[in-house]
Amino acid sequence: MPQNTPPFSQTDPTPIAGRWIAMSALLVANFMNLVDVTIVNVAIPSIQQAFGANDSQIEWVIAIYMLTFALLLLPSGRMGDVFGKRQMFVAGVTVFTLGSALCGMAGSINLLIFARMFQALGGAMMTPQILAMVPILFLPKERGAVFALFGLTAGMASVAGPPLAGVLIHADVWALGWRPIFLVNVPVGVIAILATLRYGPKTTTNRGGAIDGVGILLATTTLLLLLFPLIEGRQLGWPLWCYALLLAAAPMGLAFLKWENRRAAQGLAQLLPVRLLGNMDYLLGTGLAALLFAGIPGFFLIWAVTLQSGNGLSALQSGLTTMPFPVGVLLASILSGRLGNPRPRLRISAGAVLLALGVAGIYVALPNGGAPMVRSAYILPLMIAGLGLGSAISPLFQTVLFNVSPQETGSASGALQAFQQVGGALGLAIMGEIFFSSLHESMKTGTSLLGAYASALSQGLIFCICVFLLLAALVWRLPKPQLQKH
Repeated sequence: MPQNTPPFSQTDPTPIAGRWIAMSALLVANFMNLVDVTIVNVAIPSIQQAFGANDSQIEWVIAIYMLTFALLLLPSGRMGDVFGKRQMFVAGVTVFTLGSALCGMAGSINLLIFARMFQALGGAMMTPQILAMVPILFLPKERGAVFALFGLTAGMASVAGPPLAGVLIHADVWALGWRPIFLVNVPVGVIAILATLRYGPKTTTNRGGAIDGVGILLATTTLLLLLFPLIEGRQLGWPLWCYALLLAAAPMGLAFLKWENRRAAQGLAQLLPVRLLGNMDYLLGTGLAALLFAGIPGFFLIWAVTLQSGNGLSALQSGLTTMPFPVGVLLASILSGRLGNPRPRLRISAGAVLLALGVAGIYVALPNGGAPMVRSAYILPLMIAGLGLGSAISPLFQTVLFNVSPQETGSASGALQAFQQVGGALGLAIMGEIFFSSLHESMKTGTSLLGAYASALSQGLIFCICVFLLLAALVWRLPKPQLQKH
């Protein structure tokens, strides 16, 4: 995603020495951050078993990362301008590496959830700085190849996550079980830090900049008022105060908007730039991005739990079974890059339909009567779903960002990524509620273990199908962009 263009860039015809070593450090950190998102899904059943965690606790392991990342992504970009991009990147990798170590050493599920929040803090600190340092390191003629490497890194991270998790857990390195999926980040992070300190570009600072601390607090409270009851309500029996929290999210959200408007009127920095709130096309686009990702993290959570807890597959078998999806994403991303920008709305809609068809194929392939799942039956549906996601992401982001002015692209792209994470967290909470409620009800009626998990998974898949079909229809509400003019 594009970031704010720095007020300085590499224009001297003499290339910066060590720039490719510095870029390698940036790519490694980016890979580490992206792979950590997918690697956790496969490990969730192992983590739940190790700690005896309940359903809501394992949801928080994923949701807290997404929520923290979303909330801190925007101010972290601003903090890079204030404190210096290299300094902020090194600090972010350091926090992420320490968070990974804490995750790997966590002695309880609650400590793991806290460590995941700490890890997400580091991820949010370093992510906005990565692309922002490219113009500082490289001449304009070199930047195309660099951005291509970033795309390749992202694609490889999505493919590597599930099998890497499976291999690490299956290997049971030093009898540590699931812990190496986090501990492996520690030496990688140290290398990235040392390489950046030695070869990273020196960047300027702007100590006069401001961070919207109250805006962060209000946005955090609003999202927690939504997420906490959705994740914990089932576990607690849906007491009245859970509904009260959900209702309280609306006035808290209004308070956030009023605060942001007040900051804008005073000419102060805002967490979510108010000028973007007046762009209805942009707001619709960010809503569609949130809708697209609302079906992804939740799907992988209930899919991994069904494969391992419901069908007795090992983490390695689960990771390999999931492989067709990220492979499809990678193939579609490569094809999308070659196609360029023609007919973006059609490509988004087609991608959403492919996602719905792939999930529907999984639904149809689910066995009846308590029979075990046949892993080969899901290769094609997962591949189709992956092709759909890979086809939709790039044109959706390009279409949304087309509808903002060039000087707002940096803020708009950061907000778009934040909304993507919020959509994923909310979708995870909703799908978790659907899946685990159905699972517990089926178990109460005496349904077999295999049958109960298959039935619960089918209920969650229906939610996914509806979300993707809604996206396929609503995307036509976006104006037709003339992307070739950009």
